[in-house]
Order: sequence, then structure tokens, then C-alpha cells
Amino acid sequence: MPDWSRRTFLMSSSAALVMPSTGAPAAKPVMSADPDAVTPGAAHWLEAVPPESHEGVTWGQPWPRGTRMAREYRLAGSGDTQALQSWPLAWWPDGSIKWTGHAAPADAGRTGGLRVEAGRGRAAPGAVRLRQTADAISVSVDGTVWTIGRQGGAIIRTATRGGRVVMRDVGLTATALGHSQDDDDGRQATRLLRYAGRIARTVVEQDGPIRAVVRVEGMHQGEGEQWLPFSLRLYFHAGSDSVRIVHSLIFDGDPAHRFVRGLGLEGEVPMVDALPDRHVRFAGQDGGLWAEAIRPLTGLRRDPGKAFRQAQTEGRAIPPLATMAPAVRDKLDYIPAWGDFRLRQPNAGGFAITKRTGPGHGWIEVDGGGRAAGLGYVGGVSGGVAFAMQDFWQRCPVGLDVSGAAGDAARFSLWYHAPDAPAMDLRFYHDTMGMADYAHQNLGLDITYEDFEPGWGEATGIARTTEFRLWALPATPPRARLARMAAQTVAPPRIVPANATIHAAGVFGIWNQAGPSGPGLRGAIEARATRELDFYIGQVDQRRWYGFWNYGDVMHSYDGDRHVWRYDIGGYAWDNSELSTDLWLWYAYLRTGRADVFRMAEAMTRHTSEVDVYHLGRFKGFGTRHGVQHWGDSSKQPRISNAAFKRIFYYIAADERCGDLMHALVDCDQTLRNVEIGRKVEARLDGSRPPGGTGAVLPDQPLPPGQVFVQFGTVWGPLVAAWMTEWERTRDPRWRDRIVAGMQSLAALPKQWFAGGAPFDLATKRFVGGGDRVSMSHLNGVFGVFETMAELLDLLDVPAYREAWLDYCAFYNASETAFGAKTGDVGKGRGLTQAHSRFTAYAAVQRDDPLLARRAWAEFNGTGDRAGRDQKKGTYRIMPPAVLNPVDEMDDVSTNDAAQWGLAATANLVLLAPLLDRAGA
Repeated sequence: MPDWSRRTFLMSSSAALVMPSTGAPAAKPVMSADPDAVTPGAAHWLEAVPPESHEGVTWGQPWPRGTRMAREYRLAGSGDTQALQSWPLAWWPDGSIKWTGHAAPADAGRTGGLRVEAGRGRAAPGAVRLRQTADAISVSVDGTVWTIGRQGGAIIRTATRGGRVVMRDVGLTATALGHSQDDDDGRQATRLLRYAGRIARTVVEQDGPIRAVVRVEGMHQGEGEQWLPFSLRLYFHAGSDSVRIVHSLIFDGDPAHRFVRGLGLEGEVPMVDALPDRHVRFAGQDGGLWAEAIRPLTGLRRDPGKAFRQAQTEGRAIPPLATMAPAVRDKLDYIPAWGDFRLRQPNAGGFAITKRTGPGHGWIEVDGGGRAAGLGYVGGVSGGVAFAMQDFWQRCPVGLDVSGAAGDAARFSLWYHAPDAPAMDLRFYHDTMGMADYAHQNLGLDITYEDFEPGWGEATGIARTTEFRLWALPATPPRARLARMAAQTVAPPRIVPANATIHAAGVFGIWNQAGPSGPGLRGAIEARATRELDFYIGQVDQRRWYGFWNYGDVMHSYDGDRHVWRYDIGGYAWDNSELSTDLWLWYAYLRTGRADVFRMAEAMTRHTSEVDVYHLGRFKGFGTRHGVQHWGDSSKQPRISNAAFKRIFYYIAADERCGDLMHALVDCDQTLRNVEIGRKVEARLDGSRPPGGTGAVLPDQPLPPGQVFVQFGTVWGPLVAAWMTEWERTRDPRWRDRIVAGMQSLAALPKQWFAGGAPFDLATKRFVGGGDRVSMSHLNGVFGVFETMAELLDLLDVPAYREAWLDYCAFYNASETAFGAKTGDVGKGRGLTQAHSRFTAYAAVQRDDPLLARRAWAEFNGTGDRAGRDQKKGTYRIMPPAVLNPVDEMDDVSTNDAAQWGLAATANLVLLAPLLDRAGA
């Protein structure tokens, strides 16, 4: 065993270097920045290859502690420097800058070797200019003027080019039914309820010159009611013809009486060109494009001439009609003009295009394909509009519409839930089944793992965010440009900070960049990490984890008998962030830089922070435990809404919506007044407690007003993550003070972290009693609290709390004898040994304890937390007729195990680097 001094431990491996000074001298750093190994401010394109074009990009850039924020930044690369619009995202405790946000204009930086640096760069062409009046906001970008309403239904009132309106009256629409058609017995009249978005508030958040951001909030109104609150941001970038729209909707209806049918973004396009010069386009899959004219000149019995045919198929103005053959020119009115077009993607496997001449006439089947890109166009040689939706086929059922294209104004519709698809049914999926009281609910939990409670499985308050883009164009674009626009819709170009630069900045706690798979201990760990990432990415498509509410999540547990994930078995179905799946993916991205991992983690963050969390009502700020429906389980907790799962995406992407969601969590502890998380613990039919108890310690008497019982890892830990993020974003010391109050009071409890939880005062944010009995649960450590503490103890020096945390880390996995000697208790409930090996390893580093490090390695390299699982075994293929479609399977796979093993591997490759070096790994 090598000398385990702090210097030897940290310097013996390039995987465990020394971090810059932290201002918290009691904590020993466990990762580092080597200033000679990376380029400060380095960035690159996510997919590694610069895009052919882009509409403007935004990202976050990390900086090591002690860096002063510059007055100006520029993007350097290939001998050019482009001016950036920049703003602070987060600060270190010493006041130095930690993260900056940056916006670049359209088509900037299309090269390798990018670097953000202080200084003035080349000014952006087509600068953004914003002007506000009492009635509207106008944004001018490179000859296009966008007018945004402050009231009414039109979010974008007009978009003009050269003084001519090419787009107008862009707003939100929704339809719903008052009852389920599936349960209709014929006695209820089916009437479609119609609603339109109405603006309540419009705010300018950024005012150019490279990027302007306008936030609009409102409700959908109609049928004598208002519901479906929405908020959206409009993003304008210099040099771009488009506006990016990030739209968030909250379902606040009664699921028994409101069945949503259509959700859409609609607008009008004035049609001034002759019918042969008007065009419609729909993007298909892999660069495919369906392109036709409103009045076609090709395929006719009489030939108008090659010049006419070629111009029309290319979307250019046809030659003067006087030059057309009279046999065609004099009969143009007999050629049908097609006015209405639809693309529908009802599922992830196929789309279909239909068209008709107009209302009252039949639809003609046109064409179809697999997975549409989600982009359409309508307009003519004098101007038009392209419209697109990100994650289009993944969010099925969805659609694109063009109507009235043969008239004076065409209408385009982006349906993020198609109006002719089956209505959403958000009702809970079963009846009470005899589980009216806690005791019977616990029996149900014991058999299906579902925590059911009548009235607690409601969808009211969940949300969904959808991203759109609209282009105001001077003419019908060439096919190649539309194909590029569609490709950008499918995978929007992103600049991201280089992973080595993120690591060098000392952010996100304990991790390093991945090494190669291969022989040796490190290689075996990397091989498993890659194997399980690849497996889950593949499962998304093989298992069709798509749909409006589902896309972004994965399943919790597998049923090897049926060869399916347990989609219909209680708490084994949708994962809902259980055991930090989101965090696993984000650390995997930090380690590997893989674009496919980033895209999956982004989709999961969008889903789990919106669909799995309540944004209004009695559960506001809490998320829902894993289940058959994302909102269905009665366990509502902040362990799911956890800011720790969102902050990596927020900082890398500088994503305002994600910032909103984290900010909304800073006071979610108040929801504990409405939700007693431990209300069902140990409830039995006869009112007794099981012999020996379950290990959960709850107050014997009702707590005084203003106090609630708070578990340390699943409740207080997520609160700390929200407060820590708010503190570094705002520099407001009250968020730090909330954390310190909890730290100091927790450390003062008799059993400290071993108590598991204690009464908590909502006003002072202090633990105010109890804590005198040991209560161990594996759940306390597996919802991001380890990763949060690894960052926090590098920011704050609270010695008594640090020692309490290190005791917990050192003794959680200790033998019963050692645990009993430390705590006076046998310590039942200490599951997930392998996952907690990183806790042991952390204590080993902080306390310079080589024996503890050996124990940590034995815990990590042991039999694992999934009983009987061969941890070295990969996937194998299951073929029909054993299954419906060929699928890959992995023995004893569990998302809990994959996520926690991945996080343990991430930390242990750093913390246990000397042991790996000693073993020649």
C-alpha cells in the first residue's frame, strides 16, 4: 500500500489532481484543474463538426475561481474573432465569476478550435434592435421587423420584410372535450371546446445587439373559462431570419372533465403571388423534402414548357405568362388549386401527407415516410414562412397544417398535440381496489411497488415545454436550404464548453474525463460505463419511449419473463428520476463529451423537470415517485424535482426555462405543510408496528405549527441544491444562510446524519429537535446529495457539519460492529453498498485513511447492488416470436443500479486513483 498522505494521494495520478484554492480550507479537494492541460475558455460544436449554417447559438462558459468577469467577450477561432453578447450566470463565493452566458449571431463560429476570451470582436452583421411602446414590442433583425403584442391573442402580430407583411397573427390554440369518447354511451353530445391563448404579460429580458429575449405569459380562454397557463420566450439572434420560441404549458384542468385534443401554434401568411408561384413544403426523414405548388404546371396533358416546369419545381418565379404556350395558358383555371395540406405523425414509426382543394371536398392521400423532421413552409416567390418544431416525431401524435393557401391568406399550424388524434386521458388508471386507508395501501405497495392513495394521483399541475422556430422569408427557399433548416430542427447546432475546460474550472464536484475501455481495472470500468450508456440510448428507440408526456423518460425495472420493461406494474414503470438517472447521464456526458448522451440527457431534463413535477396546486414544487403514470404515484417529494438534476444542463446551455424551474424550487419546503411524506410509514391493519420497526424515525407527537419532519437526503438535500444554485446565481447571502442554518443545526443533533431526519423549522431553516435515534435508509444518499455535498463543502466551511458528513460517509457501509461502536445501533436499512462506496472513498480522501480506501474499493468492486447480476455481461438479442420486435436485453438490468453504479464509478475513478495506479490499471 503506498503512502496515503494527502500529497501522495492527490498527486499520484493524473486522474486526481489538485483543485484551486476554495476558501473552505477544512475540506480537501478531490479533483482539479491543470492550467497547462487546457485552453481557458475553450469551446466546440456539440457534434464536433461545425454546421453548414445556424440561426444563432447560446451557451454557458465556466471559469476557475479567481477569474474576473470581463467587460466584453469574443469568440475566437481560425484567425477570426466574433463579438459576443455576454452576461453572468453564476459566481464563486469570493465574488469571482464562475459561469458566463454567451450568445453568438447566426452562422458565427463555424470552425474548430473555438475559444471564449476577453476583448472586443468583430461586430455582428444585422444587429438586433428592440423598441418598446405601451402597446407592443418591435424587434428589428437584418431587415425583418417582428412586432410582439402586449395584450390580446396575437403573440407575434406581424413580421415584415422590406415593409411587406410576410407573417401575422401568430398565437396559441387549444381544443378539448368535456368527457371521454372512449366511455361515451351515446347519451352525451360530443362538442369540441375551443380556446385561444391570451396575453397577460410581456417582458423584455434581453435587448441585443446580438440577442433579444422577450417573455410572454398568459392563459387559454374560451367557452366562458380560462385555463392552461402558458409562458414562452421568443429569441432573436443577429443575422437570422427566424425566431426561436420556447413554450411551456401547465395542465390545470380536471382530468375527469377536460380531455385535451389539439394544442397548437398558428399564424397567417398573406398570399399575393399567382397560384403557380405559391408553394408548400414538408420535410421528411434524412433530408427528404416533399415540395409542390398550389397550382401545379407539371404532369399536365399539355406541356407549358421546360422553363415553366423547372422554375416551379425549384420554387422560383415562373416566366411571364405571355411566353407560355396558349394551349396551357388559356386553360390554367381548369387546373385544380390545392389549398389545404396536412402532415400527421400519429406515432414514432410513420407519417402521412394528405391534401385537398378546400373545405367541403375530399382529402387525397399524397405520400408518407418514417419520421418527419417537423418542418413545413408555405408562401410564394414574394415571401413566405417556414415553421418547425423540435423533437417532432418523438412527441407524437403531432402534425403540421397549411390551409387556405389558394386564397388571400394561408394559415399554418404547428400541432404539438394533433387535434384529430385521440384526446389526452389524464385520469388515474385504476380504481381504489380496496386501498382506502394507509394500511391497505401499504399492502398494495408490497405487491406492486405502487404507493397508491385516492386523490393523490392527479395530473393537475404538471407541465410540458415545446420548442418551435419560425422563419420570415423573402421568397420560397431552395430545397437545399430547407433541408438544412430541417436538419437544424432535428439536431439544433450547439456550442458547448470543452469538457476539459469544464473540468479545469473545478465545477460540478468529483469527476474526470473518461479513459479508454480495455484491459485493466480502469478499462473494465470504462467498458461497463459505455456498455450501459449504449444500452439505454438504444432502449429509447427499441421500446418506443416516445409521446407527448413520455419522451425523455426511461423505465425503472425489467420483466425478463415477458421481455419487456415493467410498464404496467406499479412503481416499476416510468423512472421519474429515481436514484438520479438524470444526474448519471449528465456526468456521463461530462466524462465522454458524447453528443448522443447530451441529447438524451437534455430530453430527460426537459421531461423530468416538467412532467414529473407540479407547477401549481397543493403539490407545487414537488415531483412524483416512479409509476405507471408519471403523475400517478401518491409519493410527492422534492427528491424528484431536485435542482441537482437540472443545474448541469442549465449552466452548459444557459437555458432560461431551466433556470425558471430551479428558481421555483427555492421555497418548495413550504409545500411540506400540505404533504406529510412519512404519513404511511409502518401503518398496519391492526394499528400495530412491525417487529423491530422499519428503521424510519418519525416524531411521536404532532409537531408545532411551522415545523415539519424533514428527511436529510431526500428532502433537505434537494432544498440545499436549490438554495446553493440560487446563491451562486444571485450572490444573495440569504440562500447561503439557509444552507448554513441547516448544516449547523444538523451537526448539533445527537445522531447527526445517522438520525436520517428531524423536525425542521420552516421559518429559520433549522433542525429543531429529535435526532436522538438512528434511522438508516439507502434512499437518503442516492438522490444527488453526495454530488451536492461534494460541491458545497468546497464552497462553505462549516467544520462541525463537515465532520458529521464525513462520519456518515465513513460509517454508512461499515461493519455492524464498527457501526454499532460509532452510533450505538445495528444500523438496519443500509442498502446499496456499491452505490455508497463513493461515500466511503470520499471519507478516505478527506481523512487520509488508506484502510478506508481499501474498503471503498472492495465495496465498489464487489458483487454489486443487484443480487445475482453478472456485472461483466453485455446485451443479447431477443427475436420474434418471443417478442413483437427484435430487442436487446441485459440480464437483471435495473435503472436504479445503472444510475447509481455510473455515479459511483464517476467518483471512484477519481477518489480511488492511487489504488488503481498501484494495481497497474
